[in-house]
Amino acid sequence: MSDPQGLAELVSLEGRVAVVTGGAGGIGSVVVRQLLDAGADVVSADVHGADCVEGAVQFSCDVGDICSVERLVAAVNRCWDGMDLLVHCAGITSDAVLWKMSMDAWDKVLSTNLSSAFYLLRGFAPLMRKRQRGSVVLVSSINGERGKFGQANYAASKSGLIGLARTAARELGAFGIRVNVISPGLIRTPMMDVLADEHVEAAIQETVLGRVGEPDDIARSVLFLVSEMSRHVTGQVLRVDGGQLIA
Repeated sequence: MSDPQGLAELVSLEGRVAVVTGGAGGIGSVVVRQLLDAGADVVSADVHGADCVEGAVQFSCDVGDICSVERLVAAVNRCWDGMDLLVHCAGITSDAVLWKMSMDAWDKVLSTNLSSAFYLLRGFAPLMRKRQRGSVVLVSSINGERGKFGQANYAASKSGLIGLARTAARELGAFGIRVNVISPGLIRTPMMDVLADEHVEAAIQETVLGRVGEPDDIARSVLFLVSEMSRHVTGQVLRVDGGQLIA
């Protein structure tokens, strides 16, 4: 017999405190709405001046700056005396082939996409340990698994998130904290708007579902990974790519 009430309880985030980085972005803003709808108190952390989703608490944070992240952690702890959920959506690109890539482009992408995740985990792990529970989702990319022409910095940063997540899953599991990765394919965000039509079409042709992914596809997967629906899942990479990278 079906149990709708039991299912609702499994996906409910009532009483949970969530932090979403890149919370004003194309994927992050939809994740914020999804977590709010599930009942969580949500902190949307993004760069200064970024719009905040209604209902979330906005906090200006440059995730590539450890001091800025430490201020975010202190503010969350001050307001809620702990936290439960971390979703790291913040990320940038700065493309060029290896021999033309500037050191600034390399450093900026690695700092924003990868070092930031270490800063966040290092800062928030004690807050989750305090509650003896928690779930972390790092948003990577299929390009971090396969590499991508002109994206040495981006691919390296997204690949690094996978190793970091699996290590964190091993270190934090004893405290009831799960750490997983979502690996999106091409998703309809402002980042996609800068791509040439032929590159978008080529990506669509790579998928087996024959379409571009939507931010909601990522948000639903995030809800699965942070809820009790996935209580025995940790250290995993969930591809949300329409079959773009089947290996």
